[in-house]
Amino acid sequence: MSTAPGGEPARTGTGRAHGKAILLGEHSVLYGTPAIALPLTALSLTARLAAQPAGELTLASDLYTGPAAQAPARIAPVVAAVEAACAQAGRAPRGLALTIDSEIPFERGLGSSAAVGAAIARAVADLTGADFDAEAVQRVIMAAETIAHGRSSGLDGRTVAAAGPILLREGAVAEVPVGRPLTLVIADSGRPGATSQTVAAVRALREADPARADAVIARLGAIVEASLEPFGDGRAGELGALMDEAHKLLRELRVSDAVLDRLVAAARAAGAAGAKLTGGGRGGCVLALAHGADDAAELRRALAAAGAERTWQTTVAAA
Repeated sequence: MSTAPGGEPARTGTGRAHGKAILLGEHSVLYGTPAIALPLTALSLTARLAAQPAGELTLASDLYTGPAAQAPARIAPVVAAVEAACAQAGRAPRGLALTIDSEIPFERGLGSSAAVGAAIARAVADLTGADFDAEAVQRVIMAAETIAHGRSSGLDGRTVAAAGPILLREGAVAEVPVGRPLTLVIADSGRPGATSQTVAAVRALREADPARADAVIARLGAIVEASLEPFGDGRAGELGALMDEAHKLLRELRVSDAVLDRLVAAARAAGAAGAKLTGGGRGGCVLALAHGADDAAELRRALAAAGAERTWQTTVAAA
């Protein structure tokens, strides 16, 4: 524990959040279609804030340690979150030392920037005694997300604070019924995602060929709606087929790449019910749906053999 002058314990605040994966609807959600996302509670992030006697905001994380004023551009979402949370709490960010411990891989489309925002909001509230409701936390998350991705639907921010799958439709969030447990494997391509670039690429494609792009976006939205019934009944085969179609459509939007396509193909060859990229694309991760928990180990082996840097397994509980 750090101490203040005179040996008194320094005031501290702690906040936590978890990761997320988009099951269906990435990119198209930015154009008003629905999306479904899953909380990844096995991947957590903790933010700890300690009040210092004086001085600038300092940061300590796997990506950067040092004064916030000298942090590289990739740390800007973290600084934005601290500034937004402190503004809501009515204090300046000076005199704070922030430490981030994260199990969520950065820049992989698993919600690291949203989780940072949520954890920092909760840490500032804990440190200052401020009363942050869910919407106050979301405002901090969006401050980080806007810097990280340029434009955000708010889906990541809602999911890193959710206990189960959520549906975002026309700005409203609803829980998604799950008929029986569904087991998924997440595979890391080993390459950072490029969300801001792919968002811009989809926008450019839509400007160049609006009829084609809008047709793909509309179909991605229709897939989300079509998935609700098999999701609710736990029919992995039907849900997987919709995931496969969604990946093909995301390729048409030019947000996939050769590495992601290779991992998707490997998952299908290993017996996955379905597989697709998750998140921004052009790097990041692939999401594969197993027919059952017993099949997940084989999927993980096949994805590792196809070049995945690491894999995780998660189960969506029936609810």
